[in-house]
Amino acid sequence: NRLVTDQLSEILFTPSADGDTNLLREGIAREKIHLVGNVMIDTLVRLLPLATQAKRNGLPGQYALVTLHRPANVDDPQMLRKILISMLALNKDLPVIFPLHPRTRQAIRQFGLETDGIRMTDPISYLEFLALQCRATVVITDSGGIQEETTYLGIPCLTARANTERPVTVEIGTNILIGDDMEKLRTETLNVLNGRGKKGSVPPLWDGHASERIASILTNWL
Repeated sequence: NRLVTDQLSEILFTPSADGDTNLLREGIAREKIHLVGNVMIDTLVRLLPLATQAKRNGLPGQYALVTLHRPANVDDPQMLRKILISMLALNKDLPVIFPLHPRTRQAIRQFGLETDGIRMTDPISYLEFLALQCRATVVITDSGGIQEETTYLGIPCLTARANTERPVTVEIGTNILIGDDMEKLRTETLNVLNGRGKKGSVPPLWDGHASERIASILTNWL
């Protein structure tokens, strides 16, 4: 469906240069493609001042923020158990905060994997999550959007997936793909704690003004 939409569209906006490359490979004419930046980062930039002003409410000075919800990680009881065991081990070196996605919470209950060794919370709002994320020492996730946000924030991100639809976060940003390798997760987390975490940079045009560029292009087009 996405490929069909690309072919039918008169104007295509991309968040990063790899998006341009993909569209050109699909045969999209160069003049239809506009690199404008990332609209998700626009939202982050707008709300970040509020997030940084939020009270810490007893948060530790350093912590790992975890969010997992993809079926490959949470619907398989063996994989979910493996992840939780790794989180328990990690918690000895770095406090773990794990806001539970409803799907993940249901799976933990269904498989009888409840544990008191990790600080798990109910689902939280985007602003509440951003307040946690911008102060985290490292983020462990399987979310595409969080891979982008951590790259903007300069926070090391360990992604529990074998691949990503946001390759720019790996090539330029702070993201590292760990797949289901929990030993690699531990190694990379210790690298962060020892000051050897991945140092990335922010992709061009991820500056909070992507929406303005889109509006300007559409105005001129109309």
